[in-house]
Amino acid sequence: MHATTHIGKRLVFGLAALLLVLGMTGALTSCADSARQEETVQSTETTVAPKEAQQRLRVATTTSLYDTGLWSYLEPMFEEKYSVELDVMSAGTGKALEYGTRGDVQVITVHSKIREEAFVADGYGVERVPFAYNYFLIVGPESDPAGIKGLLPEDAFRRLAETGSGSFISRGDDSGTHSKEKAIWQQAGYDYETIRAAGSWYIETGTGMGPALMMASEKQAYTLTDMGTYLAYKGKLELIPFVDRGAILLNVYAAIACASENMTETQFEMANNLVDFLTSPEIQKLIGDYGLAQYGMQLFTPCAGAEPVE
Repeated sequence: MHATTHIGKRLVFGLAALLLVLGMTGALTSCADSARQEETVQSTETTVAPKEAQQRLRVATTTSLYDTGLWSYLEPMFEEKYSVELDVMSAGTGKALEYGTRGDVQVITVHSKIREEAFVADGYGVERVPFAYNYFLIVGPESDPAGIKGLLPEDAFRRLAETGSGSFISRGDDSGTHSKEKAIWQQAGYDYETIRAAGSWYIETGTGMGPALMMASEKQAYTLTDMGTYLAYKGKLELIPFVDRGAILLNVYAAIACASENMTETQFEMANNLVDFLTSPEIQKLIGDYGLAQYGMQLFTPCAGAEPVE
């Protein structure tokens, strides 16, 4: 009877302990579930919608506008005004037009009127809008071995070809400057392909204006350059201008909003905003003042949508 009582007590105590363990387990499970639910609520409350990516606008620009630092000067102003990220790619006019034709960019700023007009006529651009101009120069070593000082551009090129008295560095990159060089050769009465094969005095670089000027300085050769890039690089060069007059030397920069079917309505609107920005009175003044303090003369003359007269 005594043993049975102890056994019964042990069973009762064991059962009680089991129930206690089960109760604690349930309580712990309930606490864990509660914690998870609270964590889920907190996580839901603190989740923030991802920030919308900033709009981007891609511009292909001739190297002279880039090498002079003009785009670096204007770019942050446009980005701040329109809350857009501007991607400016430096390329020769030919390459810039190619980018525009393929729909890789939304705006081009170049300087080859005939090709720009064809680009618009073929439906790749909205409108050709001139916004600045300067002039081309023929520069060379101070010794002027070919004696071209003061000549008209066509006569200077003719002298270079006939005398072979000085090397000539050509961009050779299908740029606006290269197109102008070919136009001068044609005006001088020469077939360009004949000039290319004329001898070692004629050197094609396939580079931008800055590197072409540096090579001309190193080799003490002549080259055709836009005035803006020459002034920007002048301190690094042993070259001086010899030919700076003649209607053919006019160098007009134009902006064209592209008309690619790949463009969104927002991109199209922003592209036109950039053209308006470049021709606005405020920015036109900044373009006209650019370089004055550093070089003592304008790198570019603003023309606000009007075509300068040659």
